[in-house]
Amino acid sequence: MRFSAFFFDGAARAFNTRPTISKFIVVLAASSGGLVAYADSKSENAIEASQPAPKKKKVLVLGTGWAGTTFLKNLDSTLYDVQVISPRNYFAFTPLLPSVTCGTVEPRSIVEPIRRIIRKKKGDIKFWEAECFKIDATNKKVYCRSNIGTNLDGTGEFAVDYDYLVLAVGARTNTFNTPGVVEHCHFLKEIEDAQKIRRSVMECFERANLPYLDEEQKKNNLHFVVIGGGPTGVEFAAELHDFVSEDLAKLYPATRDLVKISVIQHGEHILTMFDKRVTNFAEEKFRRDGIEVKTGFKVVNVTDNLITMKNATAGEFSVPYGMAVWSTGIGTRPVMMDFMKQIGQANRRVLATDEWLRVHECDGVYAIGDCATINQRKVMEDITAIFKVADKDNSGKLTLKEIQDVLEDICIRYPQVELYLKSNQMSGIVDLLKGAKGDVQKESIELDIEEFKKALANVDSQVKSLPATAQVAAQQGNYLARCFNKMKDSEQTPEGPLRITESGRHHFRPFCYKHFGQFAPLGGEQAAAQLPGDWISIGHSTQWLWYSVYASKQVSWRTRALVISDWTRRFIFGRDSSCI
Repeated sequence: MRFSAFFFDGAARAFNTRPTISKFIVVLAASSGGLVAYADSKSENAIEASQPAPKKKKVLVLGTGWAGTTFLKNLDSTLYDVQVISPRNYFAFTPLLPSVTCGTVEPRSIVEPIRRIIRKKKGDIKFWEAECFKIDATNKKVYCRSNIGTNLDGTGEFAVDYDYLVLAVGARTNTFNTPGVVEHCHFLKEIEDAQKIRRSVMECFERANLPYLDEEQKKNNLHFVVIGGGPTGVEFAAELHDFVSEDLAKLYPATRDLVKISVIQHGEHILTMFDKRVTNFAEEKFRRDGIEVKTGFKVVNVTDNLITMKNATAGEFSVPYGMAVWSTGIGTRPVMMDFMKQIGQANRRVLATDEWLRVHECDGVYAIGDCATINQRKVMEDITAIFKVADKDNSGKLTLKEIQDVLEDICIRYPQVELYLKSNQMSGIVDLLKGAKGDVQKESIELDIEEFKKALANVDSQVKSLPATAQVAAQQGNYLARCFNKMKDSEQTPEGPLRITESGRHHFRPFCYKHFGQFAPLGGEQAAAQLPGDWISIGHSTQWLWYSVYASKQVSWRTRALVISDWTRRFIFGRDSSCI
């Protein structure tokens, strides 16, 4: 087969009689010795300059805890220019921190590098390891300081602007300004805290075995005090008891009978957020195990070797100790306190958001996790507006049908209504209305504004603050990511309830927390669980349920495999007692 070359000089000159851009596509096809060629030409006027892609909105996330990391994992990062700032470059599975303190789980088994998480996301996500020290909501800037490097000024400070700011900085331990706590007590909120506690426990045992100490001094060194009877304090006390009885008693036989573990609780019981059945079982088990539970005591001062406490009966007295762990709740971080003063929330304990996790009076600022709380709108604040929305015929009376037409929107906007019905074992809105109207026929129910107010007068009693738990933070991060993913679509097709005080509908449903239960490991391979539906489970089987749930909740398959291997190692070889 033979191919020939063809030049289209004449055709080219013909096309160039006016300013054009000629594009020739020559197609050569050989079929039975034949040759076919054609040319395609487009005018310069037909070619339009490509328009630049619209600039993406900047989403700045502060924090890589439960709320921030869950938000990042579920956010469609192709829609935004995402930037992340945190003083730690990893996510820590904090519910297992008590296990880290005693070597049941290694610290690196419960952390996942944040860069490994964002590497799996589409889009260009930037991460900077730094700590935010100032938020300027007016100019939409945050000011940060890096602890691992400095800029030309030698300060390591830089500013980042944003379109949307997601505050997920968490909280710090609340010391209630008790003297000596910061200087002499351990906290249990970070990986570093758990590692310090682990070293301190071993140092107490090594110090107690020195030859020049008498028995009283050894007892003082081996007195471990936990201040706070919440889930973290109780779980640490149980872990420490298992560590001592199962491992250290074999390694330090001379001092094993001198060890004492005390839990000091200001309230009348430990684990007050659990059902009484769980509380009673935990207190009884601790007494059987020899863990001292002192309820009704308030710690007023801590020195390097004494803890001073008081109660109404015994008055004020001091006890010697070797190591103390402070676990009494959470407080607001300094950067958040400054921000709250700036936006007029200085009189609040924690930053307030609305039901859509938006910070009040701050455009484009959201807050999730332990650093904020939802300020749920009260029904009675909007009762007149609710009545007007339901009264479509402006008759001044509400029929049952008119109420039922807006009932779903009311229950979504004010979840306390549905909670009130359930807590009072009411089958529906009819039972609630009958309480205000009296025993009348369902079809003949009509309420004026005063009767309507009377019917809903007590529903706001069900408004409660959400607990500062990983479960709440993760659900908030997931919810907010979903809102960001659908932000553009929601402008055209809003999916939220009716606006009560304005026209139209809300773009999204408000955040609604769904409680999946809570665990309390109590040592000796026993745990307690309070699950939805008032189901209480206590014992060895519950501990295995705890293992399975916590393994499944790990952030990656890598950490899941590491945690399970640590548990297996502990079953076979025991816990490590090295001072490292």
